[in-house]
Amino acid sequence: MNSKPPITLLVFIAMASPLALNAFVPAMPEAAEALGTDVASIQLTFTLYLLTLAIGQLISGQLGDYFGRRPVLLTGFALHVGGSFLAAAAVNVEMLIAGRVLQALGGSTAMALARTILLDVHGREGAAGRMGYLVMAIALAQALAPAIGGLLNIWTGWNSIFYLSVVMGSLVWLVALKYLPETSSELTSSLRPGQMLKRYREVLRSADYRGYVLATTALASAFYLFVGSTPYIVVEQLQGNSADFGLWFLTISFSFMAGSFLSTRLAPFFRVDQMLLLGNGLAVVGSGLLVSLAWVGELSYLGLFLPMALVVLGRGLSQPNAQSAAISATQGAAATASGLMGFIQLLIGSAIAQTVPYLLQLGYLWVFAGLFVACILPVVAHLYAWQRRAEPTAKEE
Repeated sequence: MNSKPPITLLVFIAMASPLALNAFVPAMPEAAEALGTDVASIQLTFTLYLLTLAIGQLISGQLGDYFGRRPVLLTGFALHVGGSFLAAAAVNVEMLIAGRVLQALGGSTAMALARTILLDVHGREGAAGRMGYLVMAIALAQALAPAIGGLLNIWTGWNSIFYLSVVMGSLVWLVALKYLPETSSELTSSLRPGQMLKRYREVLRSADYRGYVLATTALASAFYLFVGSTPYIVVEQLQGNSADFGLWFLTISFSFMAGSFLSTRLAPFFRVDQMLLLGNGLAVVGSGLLVSLAWVGELSYLGLFLPMALVVLGRGLSQPNAQSAAISATQGAAATASGLMGFIQLLIGSAIAQTVPYLLQLGYLWVFAGLFVACILPVVAHLYAWQRRAEPTAKEE
């Protein structure tokens, strides 16, 4: 291991993909109209982005363990910039989807390897607090991207949104080229499918890994349900526009940022499992309030965004701890464990996101009901993982 990469660089690495994902979300209804396509087709630009992130993280984890973190991450950012150019130049929905897929494939290296580099350098306990800074960076990107994307869509058209990713991706690539060292102290010796599957089986053999991954996956799925459905709810139910969605979405993203910030500050005083219990509990309360308000009254901006802000506050508290606990639950091949976690989370998230058009046909209350269920599951999964982790200690006593 040559040196420690600056945490600021890891922060910007972590921001790239969520910025690209969320900046386009408020412009999806207008892009569908401009390209002459329907909601289900334009939704694929969101769903396939998530699916490609899932598959890309699975591949990136393996490549990062074999080639090293630095070359894989630099190659990924180059692909991300190329995909952003392609999406910006799209003249039909097929070209737009192709650009989004390439954009996500490159961005997946950032999501998988930023966490892994942090674990390489600081270990489980040291990374648990610092992981909050990466989650905060994601929250900042999610806060700024919809607002900026919504305004760019109104001022200069939806195509211009993708130049934001071109600029940011290019800058991060240049800084990483100069300042990112190789942090892996031990590389795997094979990329053969049999060896790769063996490593995945070894990772999945850990019961607490499965529990922590399911906990963070379910809570992320609640967020994807909200993000995938709200632009249409704002336009069709509240007679708003992309700028309205982007500005109100600031409440969601800054709540996520606040939760992530609190997770870094509370890390010295609370154990990982205690933080997870607190965060997941807040998410249940927020999602329950969202369903209740939608059930008894008319839909409003306050009734839509403020309960969800409580959900993502809880997610900001729990996610960094769940991720570091999951990765550290396995022995060796940290990038493989991180990539597999991202794959599971985004694979399930993309499948859920594509159900949004069908749930909206049934009524927005069905979306909120699904979101509530997605907030209950992390509590169950975490308690399972916590119990399994405690069993060996109990047996030793």
